[in-house]
Amino acid sequence: MTDKNNKIHFVKMHGLGNDYIYVDTEYNTIPDPSKASIAWSKPHTGIGSDGLILIGRSPEADFTMRIINADGLEGQMCGNASRCLGKYVYERGLTRKTTISMLTRAGIKMLYLDVDDNDTVQSITVDLMEPVLEDPTQFLTQGEQLPDGVFVSIGNPNYVIFVDDIESIDLANVGPGLEFHSRFPQRCNIEFAQVIGPNEIRMRVWERGSGITMACGTGACATLVAAALTGRTSRDATIKMDGGSLHIEWRESDNHIYMRGTATTVFEGDIELP
Repeated sequence: MTDKNNKIHFVKMHGLGNDYIYVDTEYNTIPDPSKASIAWSKPHTGIGSDGLILIGRSPEADFTMRIINADGLEGQMCGNASRCLGKYVYERGLTRKTTISMLTRAGIKMLYLDVDDNDTVQSITVDLMEPVLEDPTQFLTQGEQLPDGVFVSIGNPNYVIFVDDIESIDLANVGPGLEFHSRFPQRCNIEFAQVIGPNEIRMRVWERGSGITMACGTGACATLVAAALTGRTSRDATIKMDGGSLHIEWRESDNHIYMRGTATTVFEGDIELP
């Protein structure tokens, strides 16, 4: 709860190293989330994170999730943050449901929690609904040349580029130019992917607004869709990222993408508003 000293209670969580600061807005008021995210995301003078997640309530869903990236701009969707939100609300007693609806800027998503006998969330499956392959608001088909790749929107824009040697990619050098490429009106997540088996892909990511991150849930989903579309893998694969692996299924029965993985609580505390 926000106190008279303007301190905010937060919880630091990560999904495969994709780390965010989580704040329950039912009990904490942040007048300027963009300013807070920029200040708190800094590793040496703040908490250190890829951004800020605001958890709220809505008549439309059990919970809401707002994503403020480390650069202060608001995102539409984050798969890793979705799993962390599921763990947060269940283990802190905000719900007893193991099937949870979550409203995001990319629409309502469903979370399915795997809970053990100790009432601890072991894994979370997120239904990210249907991928979008053509969206002129996110991807312009004509314009300045891009490296060959596949555009897939998972609520947020992703561009997947398949390579033969992923470790040779200088992500810090090529990422910014691709994120801000003229073909992406809203900027874009950039994934480099290398198929290492019929059901296994190695992926590295440059995330819009955050830069290099250890994992990207929507990026993993986009990578699986791109690989299946181009005949590189089946519709069910493990995506291996710097922070760990996610299991992704693009289900034929409903055309939805299902992402399964873990979420981890790191620490919590109180911090002053910037």
